[in-house]
Amino acid sequence: MIKTNIDNGVFTVHLSGRIDSSNSADVEKEIIDAIGDFKGELVLDASELEYISSAGLRVVLRLKKLNPTTCIINCNSEVYEIFDMTGFVEMMDISKAYRKIEVEGCEVIGEGANGIVYRTDPDTIVKVYKNPNALAEIHNERELARKAFVMGIPTAIPYDVVQVGDLYGSVFELLDAKSFANLLQEGADADELAKESVEILKTIHSTMLKDGELPSKKKEADGWAEYCAPHLPEETAKLLVKAFSEIPETNNMLHGDYHIKNIMRQNGENLLIDMDTLSMGHPIFEFAAIYAAYVGFSCVDKTNCPTFLGITAEQCQTFWDSTVKYYFDGESDEFIENFQRMCDIICYTRVLRRTIKRYKGDNENQKALIDWCKQYLIENVPKIDKLYY
Repeated sequence: MIKTNIDNGVFTVHLSGRIDSSNSADVEKEIIDAIGDFKGELVLDASELEYISSAGLRVVLRLKKLNPTTCIINCNSEVYEIFDMTGFVEMMDISKAYRKIEVEGCEVIGEGANGIVYRTDPDTIVKVYKNPNALAEIHNERELARKAFVMGIPTAIPYDVVQVGDLYGSVFELLDAKSFANLLQEGADADELAKESVEILKTIHSTMLKDGELPSKKKEADGWAEYCAPHLPEETAKLLVKAFSEIPETNNMLHGDYHIKNIMRQNGENLLIDMDTLSMGHPIFEFAAIYAAYVGFSCVDKTNCPTFLGITAEQCQTFWDSTVKYYFDGESDEFIENFQRMCDIICYTRVLRRTIKRYKGDNENQKALIDWCKQYLIENVPKIDKLYY
């Protein structure tokens, strides 16, 4: 009835067939005899388990008492439903088997630091995470998307988790949806898309959260300045760290990775994807990230926009300018000028920190980017009084 193996301190028991009153005692004895004196993590692999009765459930309970680390993986839908209906999923870690899919040859809609988004068919897109141990990250993103949806943010919610080779992915139903990047490539009115983008952005930023409800973007950003400080002249570093520290901690919702590849249009409705970067803080952090996507990351490598977003650097700059224009409609030229410098400084601090962390000594492009960001901060940090509006 069972097979066992030990790997990296984990004892796995592979269950198969049916476990019911006719064989549960024998199965329990066989498992306990196999485990012996083992004290590490115990995993029950249910990938070949067809059915488990109440007698089998009692076996699982006793194993859990003997070894509190006991968990169950790879349940088929029927077996998982039994565990769910009987309350076992609330008492211990139990996971379903994941449907396996292929993405070879599928259209790549977008790629970020954490994953690649594919269209697998006209109805469906899949975000495949680059980290092979991303299951916790995937479930966290799903909960963040649900939270945003309940709060009125137009969000695409993943409805399934799948396995893609050795990686995992989230599945979204987006019938005939196209990203704003796709629409721009097809000649859509950039000015109108910028207006629609700003409408969603204002909805996000006007959503106020409770203290600690989402990760603090300010805490993360303060770390960027502190990381960069040793790489800058002492006076520039002091001014930079001080300016970041004085940005107020606010409870505005932030998307964190807001750009034209993460806004999808489906049947005339605009929806956001990639909600794993959802956080809270002053909207200036959001704008600095948007500026980085459209302009900042291209300060040295002018091919970044066509490679990352699929449109020209000129189109990216225009879309950024329109975003600022419509978001801050009615503000003075002086306000816009100061706002732009705030975004620049936060953006290039983030880019500098990111590039230094990734820098390989023989990469001339990375070296040029580091030098460019340093020079920009040296020249412009003394010109600002604050980094927030």
